[in-house]
Parts: sequence; C-alpha cells; structure tokens
Amino acid sequence: MLDGIMKKLHEDVVIHILLELPVKSLMRFKSISTILYTLIHSSIFINLHRNRRRNTKDELLILKRPIFLDENLYKNILYFLCSNDNDDNDDTLKHVAPEIDVPYFDTDFCVQFQQLLGSSHGLIALTDFEDIIFLNPTTRKYRLLPHSPFRCPKDFVYVTRGLGFGYDSIEKDYKVVRFYELSSEPYDRDFEARHSRVEVYDFCTDTWRWVIPTVKLLPRVYRYVSSEAFFEGACHWTAQDDDALSIVLCFHITTESFRNIKLPDTCYFCDNKGYGLTVCQNSLTLICYPHPKCHIEPGQEFTDIWFIKEYGEDETWIKKYTIRPLPIESSFAIWKDHVLLFQTGTGTLSSYDIHSDQINEFGYQANRGTLRLLVYNEALTIIPRESNEATQVLNF
Repeated sequence: MLDGIMKKLHEDVVIHILLELPVKSLMRFKSISTILYTLIHSSIFINLHRNRRRNTKDELLILKRPIFLDENLYKNILYFLCSNDNDDNDDTLKHVAPEIDVPYFDTDFCVQFQQLLGSSHGLIALTDFEDIIFLNPTTRKYRLLPHSPFRCPKDFVYVTRGLGFGYDSIEKDYKVVRFYELSSEPYDRDFEARHSRVEVYDFCTDTWRWVIPTVKLLPRVYRYVSSEAFFEGACHWTAQDDDALSIVLCFHITTESFRNIKLPDTCYFCDNKGYGLTVCQNSLTLICYPHPKCHIEPGQEFTDIWFIKEYGEDETWIKKYTIRPLPIESSFAIWKDHVLLFQTGTGTLSSYDIHSDQINEFGYQANRGTLRLLVYNEALTIIPRESNEATQVLNF
C-alpha cells in the first residue's frame, strides 16, 4: 500500500522530504517500503543527505571502553551516545543505540595504543596499529581491512609511528596512511641508522602500496592519546623534528605529501605537557595540558586551547582558552564546540564546559588511559568494498 502511494509522488518531492529527516527515521522507513529502501540506499541520496547543512546538535559520541575479563583477556565495548535533544546546554549522555562488542581486539597487548580515527563521512576506524576495522556506527556495519603485505626484513625491527584515515575529495576515495621507522637490531639510537617507510591503502583498489617520502626520516610522532586529527583533506599528528622542535606533521590525502606546521613558541619538547589535536569551531585545534606523569611547576597547571589561523596560508596559532587545572589523564575530544571530554586519573569519563566552568562525571570508567572517544555525525555512508577479493562487510 505504501509503495502504491510512493509511486504517485514525484521523486524530487520524496527526496526533499527525506533529506529533512534524521538517519534514525530513515533506517526505519527503508524497512517498510521497497521504493524507499532503493532510494535511501542510492549513492545520490546518501551524498545529498550527508552534505546537508549540519549544526553542533547533530554531533554524537562514540566511546570505546575495554572491560578486562582475565589477566590477558578483555573485550572492547563501543557505546553510541548523545545529549538531550531539546537542550544544547544539557551535557547528560544517553544511548542512541545498544552497545556492541568489537571483534578482533581481545588481548591486552596494545590496549594502551589502540586508537579511534576519523570520522570521515560518518566512517570511523579502530586500530591497534596492526589490525584496522572500519565501521559505520549508524548502519552498524564494519569491515576488517586486509593486512599490509610488508614483512620486516631479517635482523631489522620496525616501530609504527603514525596512522591516519581520511577522504580524498579529488579521487573520491577513502585512504589509510601508515608510516614507521625501520632499523637494524638491536634498536639503534643513531638516527643515521634509521629510515622511514610510508604505505597507503586505497579503498578503490583494495591494496596497500608504497609512498616515497621526501626525507629519509620523518618527524617522530608523539604517542599521546587523541594526537591525530583529519582536517581540510589532511591527517595531522603532534610530532618532534630532527631539531627537537615540536610540530604538527601533516599528510595531505590527495597529494600524498608531508609538511610541517610549527607549534606555538610556548609548546616545546620535554616541557612536561601533553598535546592533543582535534577540530573545534571549524578550526584545527591544539590542546596543551599538564602531563599526569610529569612534575609541573606551580602556576603551570593550566590547560591551553589553541586555534590555528588561516590554515594552509599564513598559519599562526591563537590561544583561545586557558582553563583551570583539570585532572586530565587522556582521551579527550571537544564536543558541541564548548565541552571538553577527557578521562581522569581515576579512569572516569568526565567533561568540562568552557562556557559555564563546570565539571561533570559520567558513569563510564576503565583502566587509566584506555578510554577512547570520537565525535561523529550520523551518515548512511556505505563502507567501500570494490573488489570480489576484498574482506566482507559484516553486521554487528
């Protein structure tokens, strides 16, 4: 009966109506009409819906929390959260979907290094620097990427330094970049004995390939939580160059080239601070906070939030906020452009409202430094699988 009604309506009218609806409603509608199912799954509609005008109320949270089952065994739980729909100043969290268990990551070998990357068009990556899972939190679909064909040569060791994920708007393709240092055993502290390798995974070809960097050794990326961000078509990491200067290392997804952005003069290596990158108010944002494992001089316990001005041109940093001392351990994101989310030293997920100067604790807790957070927007984006040999797209 519904399909009969739909046939009487012009497709443009139907599309205009559907574009005003949230993803949750669209997911329900596609199950009651074959015409709606076909339309909602079309690439044209998915792109139109993804590119519609958004605001901060559309932002949702994905939280990864490890639950330890035994000494060397645990499971990862993903939670999908939002705030009160009727009050943008209400920071209470509620579930938008049932939590799920994440496959493949069930040993504690790299729990401290696991990262959430993205989001890009609603797609998110979860990685321990070996396995990489791509998922769409909205459609509840995921895919394990094939492993890189790289094999470390005999008598050599390698250390993964950085991993990023983003969308190439020119080639219309999603890409993963990974780079690492390679050196002879035992691990040689002589920089001249090391060199960098860079590889890129293309979704359109379902293959990994080498990219030759313009320098022998790339800057060393800091392994802080939340030290990677995708912005303006490039992956960014906080890093240190050969002259021990603290920088932001950038990899442009389209040109596949690296460049450096100097950090503010007050931010430098060995200053007992932690650095994180995020996007806030449509600007690449640096959060500089007292490192919880380091001694901080009295009067230096504050957290600074810097915004970059004129990205890609005359890039300068502007200190926008200086926040009173906070018990930040790790895992932070800026939500709704004014709420700083972080894990405390006791393992609790907490928030700080920049506008009201209020701290709030949520009912999520884990071992210190193991919570992971990302802000994302709901999207119907299909996880690419372009070849018959590609790994399967599965349902949670």
